[in-house]
Amino acid sequence: MAPVRRILLKLSGEALMGPEGFGYHGETMAGFVAQIRDVAALGVQVGIVVGGGNLFRGATGALSGMNRANADSMGMLATVMNALALKDALQLAGVDARVQTAVHISHVGEAFDRDVAVRHLEAGRVVIFGGGTGNPFFTTDTAAALRAAEIDADLLIKATKVDGVYSADPNKDATATRYETLGFDEAIANNLGVLDTAAFALCREQKLTLVVFNVFKAGALKRVVMGENEGTRVSLNQGPVHE
Repeated sequence: MAPVRRILLKLSGEALMGPEGFGYHGETMAGFVAQIRDVAALGVQVGIVVGGGNLFRGATGALSGMNRANADSMGMLATVMNALALKDALQLAGVDARVQTAVHISHVGEAFDRDVAVRHLEAGRVVIFGGGTGNPFFTTDTAAALRAAEIDADLLIKATKVDGVYSADPNKDATATRYETLGFDEAIANNLGVLDTAAFALCREQKLTLVVFNVFKAGALKRVVMGENEGTRVSLNQGPVHE
């Protein structure tokens, strides 16, 4: 049995498209599903917040002249589409999954309900939260922190394409080192860009432990929930430790 009871996985929309420039990449999606299935098989309860950047980004739409609230609403709908795609992929792999949405689309998914979501999780179902927070001007990072707090997750796990949080951009600075552990205060003070400010503030206030890891590494999610040295663990009052 894994040492954690319940996780909230933040998965970006961009991750779903893999090497493609738009939409979905089947092989990449299958890899994510396999990792989620393996973790669920350990008895870990899995909630997921998915972004929409592979289909539409509200901030990008606003930059092109759209009203930001309207653009963000379109972005929220994109996350619902991704939630449905991920649910379908999980179910094809034999994983029972449900979609809950912060925007009311009754024939597409359940309206978000914390108590119902927890009952699904306790029954062993993966719950995918679409629609962000349901409000414009908030990122899906903030939605992930919010849902993690609401479902009382043991870990908020952010899936990225790098091995964790680095002291500098490893693609630009050869001396950059990975943090094994990090405190919220240090991450904010050093502007490390792990989460947006609102999400960071919520994590710190609710004493949520955050893990940032590379979802493209086979088996990495399982190693995170098993407490192995995978990615970077960010928590309250945790001092910085480099690899």
